[in-house]
Amino acid sequence: MKNLIIFGMISLFGFSFMACNTSTPETENKEKVVAADPAVKTEVPAAQTATPAETPQAATEANQGLKVLIKTDFGNMTVLLYDGTPKHRDNFIKLIKDGFYNGTLFHRVIKDFMIQGGDPDSKNAKAGQQLGIGGPGYTVEAEFRPEYYHKKGALAAARQGDQMNPQRRSSGSQFYIVQGKKITAPELNNIVQSTGANYTADQINTYQTIGGTPFLDTQYTVFGEVIEGLNVIDKIAAIKTGAGNRPEKDIKMTITLLDK
Repeated sequence: MKNLIIFGMISLFGFSFMACNTSTPETENKEKVVAADPAVKTEVPAAQTATPAETPQAATEANQGLKVLIKTDFGNMTVLLYDGTPKHRDNFIKLIKDGFYNGTLFHRVIKDFMIQGGDPDSKNAKAGQQLGIGGPGYTVEAEFRPEYYHKKGALAAARQGDQMNPQRRSSGSQFYIVQGKKITAPELNNIVQSTGANYTADQINTYQTIGGTPFLDTQYTVFGEVIEGLNVIDKIAAIKTGAGNRPEKDIKMTITLLDK
């Protein structure tokens, strides 16, 4: 089974990696970058007078969608699932109801980028065992929407790379939660030359003041966001990792549904 990957942009961020896999994440920082296909150039206006930072909570106060709770030893994260990505939402809910994620690990962690989990093979995995191959045996059709983007706290689906997966279908279970970092206007302008993404003023401001990973926009399906517990992402992302970016200390999770 081939790797599911997230592509970094080495020219902007100084590293590249394969972070989302249905096989073990095996890349190190020297891995080659696989760039997105060139798209129509899009100008991003520089926000020289930034408005107060938009928080993920404020951005979704009116959204009454279903919420889930991810419990870890580092704290809990409340995640809002987007109604606009029903295939991913319903699949995630089904797996949660089945107890699929309980006891699995955040098996790949990269500071200033993301924390990844959802591999069923990570349950009771031996120390040093490479992870990232497992899944439920199916993929999910991509659901790209411009209003759902890779700000800090975004919940998105891992997938195989474009060569093996030109339709950019998502893994049936593996996901990542964005940490990222703050993005300057020039960096964002460079990114859109490759991704072809178009951003609203609020989205630009969020990337500049809250941060994220905009180089993944239009490439991976975002289907939710952390609305409580953003600091838990930072705690997990800061831990020491070993081969394949696997945390040296196992970070187990339990995911449950919350009432509306």
